[in-house]
Amino acid sequence: MCGIALIISGVRIDLSSLLPDVASQLTEAVKPAEHSKISVEGLKEALQRRGPDHLGSKKLFLQIKNESFLNVEQVTEMVMSTDTIITSSYDLKQDNGIDGINSVAELDFMGAELQLRGISPVFQPLVDASGNILVYNGEIFGGLYVDNDCNDAEILVRALGKCCSCTYQERKSACCCVEKEEISVPQLLSTIRGPWGLIYWQDRSKTLWFGRDAFGRRSLLVHWPTLDDPRLMLSSVSPSSDTNENFDSGAEDLVSGINFWEELSCGIYSICFNASETKECLVGEVKKHEWTDPLLSELIKWERSDVEPKGIIPPSVSLPVQKVLNVLRESVMRRTILNTVFQEIKHETRVETFVPIAVLFSGGIDSMILAALLDQCLDPSYDIDLLNVSFDGQSAPDRISSRAGVKELQRIAPSRRWNLVEIDHELSNLICETKHVMSLIYPSNTYMDLNIGIALWLAAGGDGWVEKDNHHRVKYKSEAKILLVGSGADEQCAGYSRYRTKYRSGGWLGLHKEMKLDMQRIWKRNLGRDDRCISDNGKEARFPFLDEDVIKTLLEIPLWEVADLEQAAGKGDKKILREVAQLLGLEAAAFLPKRAIQFGSRIARESNRKNFGSNRAANQASAGSVVIHNPSTK
Repeated sequence: MCGIALIISGVRIDLSSLLPDVASQLTEAVKPAEHSKISVEGLKEALQRRGPDHLGSKKLFLQIKNESFLNVEQVTEMVMSTDTIITSSYDLKQDNGIDGINSVAELDFMGAELQLRGISPVFQPLVDASGNILVYNGEIFGGLYVDNDCNDAEILVRALGKCCSCTYQERKSACCCVEKEEISVPQLLSTIRGPWGLIYWQDRSKTLWFGRDAFGRRSLLVHWPTLDDPRLMLSSVSPSSDTNENFDSGAEDLVSGINFWEELSCGIYSICFNASETKECLVGEVKKHEWTDPLLSELIKWERSDVEPKGIIPPSVSLPVQKVLNVLRESVMRRTILNTVFQEIKHETRVETFVPIAVLFSGGIDSMILAALLDQCLDPSYDIDLLNVSFDGQSAPDRISSRAGVKELQRIAPSRRWNLVEIDHELSNLICETKHVMSLIYPSNTYMDLNIGIALWLAAGGDGWVEKDNHHRVKYKSEAKILLVGSGADEQCAGYSRYRTKYRSGGWLGLHKEMKLDMQRIWKRNLGRDDRCISDNGKEARFPFLDEDVIKTLLEIPLWEVADLEQAAGKGDKKILREVAQLLGLEAAAFLPKRAIQFGSRIARESNRKNFGSNRAANQASAGSVVIHNPSTK
């Protein structure tokens, strides 16, 4: 995993093909020193919380010389670790020197690494022999082959270096790249299976590529240029010092209609740099490209052929359930294979209790399935941490179900050591932490977002208590770097209570439309926020329910086999997952009702009392959707 960022300054950005409503707007080319809306040091600090192993930066300068476009590259790298600072510079010489420069544009790449793959240290940004630059935040689980002892970012930069300099649309017309059997950057990125966000400079075409995977499983924020700050910026996270101001200001971005940052829409983008017609400055035209993999395009559309049953619903058969179980097991396996870097850590430290993987754990059906499947995929010599957060001690619903869940896991997997990490907090004591999490959830900005963000951030931190055999609790901090999270299960299997309301008012078609809507906006409403809150602890969230094969398999199953909302809560919602749980031997968990983390941990109740006076007042105000303008610090 990596925290990545890019700041582009000194370029007039043309957004006309991306945002037709501002087709006439070209932002002015402004030098970096003329504005200070975002602190670069603050940005680096935020990135390094995500990638604590190494922090690096490289600068690229684009210049116009003698009325033609010329690239003069000057790259500076700063690599930071816990005990080392190394600085090195690279100068690419040009034949005619640097006299007569009309304009200089600056591209500042930043990357902070949490290395989970590869036996050799990896320092981002990566630069190949051709001058291509990559900062990459993701995991490759398919599409490109990554050996067990290799790093996927290094594999990707080599593959990108072989791509042609045209777009996929250009390849459809006359293009010599087809004869050379080269593929385009969009074609390559469309083959990747797994979560990713990236920024890539292709030197020979003077083109910048950036984007995030089709479901938005990795955060990537964008600041489109405005009159107030004409830089184009991309970042995995917003710096905390710059964000609190935005919660109070309510100022609207002239281009996007929201505050400074926004979630970058899923997809692949490019900026091609050329001299302006007057040769006075550089212009960068932003374009968005289509996914080229037909399967990926189908998954994004999220259509299923069997939505509404014809006549009486036939009895369920075990075949779809077994198919879902198999594909979920494969998904968990892909996300929990211990790469060589982990084995080296355990060998070098000689810590017998090294725990590489944890589960965000409520004891509900989603986290119970993930824990049971993790037990089947992970070497039995490893412990498994189950991270549970509560704002009401042992009385919170999620704490009660988590304790019951551990007993059930111990019954089906008695040889595994399960560590239920009980993370207890009082919201009134989290003043500084609340402000920090506000910067992480941004641009999400409601009390519901904040409550979920705080719960996830604390759970991912893993700082709590475990119960020993004598029933005495002792302090414990989970050091697991990989966290399995159940995101996507409710959206795909009708877990939310409002789905029942949609079903009653609109039938099967109404239910399908609401589930489709949620899946197509999950990147904006959930995944970016959750990734930022979890990764801030130097941990990587992985979402087995959002694996491409899992999504495909669930869409192939008739909707009435996935959910039957004529049945009671805890039985008909997420029907197919409840049947999967039974196949795994999880009898009690198979019938637990859905509880969102903000309610199961009881942070919503405490937030309502703190910010609205009571739960009743909060409900009357629809507190969950209320925008935070001036958060209480009482």
